[in-house]
Amino acid sequence: MASVLVVEDDPNVRTALIRELNARSHAVRSAGTAMDALREVTANPPDAVILDLGLPDLDGGEMLKMLRGVSDVPVIIATARDDEPEIVRLLNAGADDYLIKPFSAEHLSARLAAVLRRASRSGPAAELRVGGLHIDLDRREAALDGAALELTRREFDLLAYLAARPGRVVARRELLAEVWRQAYGDDQTIDVHLSWLRRKLGETAAAPRYLHTVRGVGVRLAAPREP
Repeated sequence: MASVLVVEDDPNVRTALIRELNARSHAVRSAGTAMDALREVTANPPDAVILDLGLPDLDGGEMLKMLRGVSDVPVIIATARDDEPEIVRLLNAGADDYLIKPFSAEHLSARLAAVLRRASRSGPAAELRVGGLHIDLDRREAALDGAALELTRREFDLLAYLAARPGRVVARRELLAEVWRQAYGDDQTIDVHLSWLRRKLGETAAAPRYLHTVRGVGVRLAAPREP
């Protein structure tokens, strides 16, 4: 059973979603506006959010940005908008999945189960150490040689995913699927985030210390070699 927040302004759709999720033993709360939803998330953090885009007080895409400023809760976008650039934009902005209305209760249930599994897959260790790099997964904090790193949500997720697999070359497609939660996308998105991450780690692509690009394959994170 999971705690799910349904953010939907249409009372009929909201009632139907609540009924179907309750039937699958989830504890469901709901909100009809973006502001009510944000208050719910901060006051009583849910395990997942199902978010409609057509909200009366704020576009759901803007709400997603605000939500990502206060929470890492998995978010499934549920909307009638069927526009690929919009889908890609929202996934890059922090959505974990995207459903086009109308959809079946079984489809929603399967997608919800998938994002909850991914969210709980934190691995056996709450802390990761690679050389002078220390990552606290529970606190979502990272430090290099004792100095705290100021990372965005996506930068932290990318660094943590690579650090959990030290020495292994991780394919770009795997990064898109596991960090960005999308089956397709532009490699440039990964390159930009790697560039920002390298800058914060005090290195460059030409002179890497931790992040090594394997041309045509992917990225490898490894501790620097001792001089």
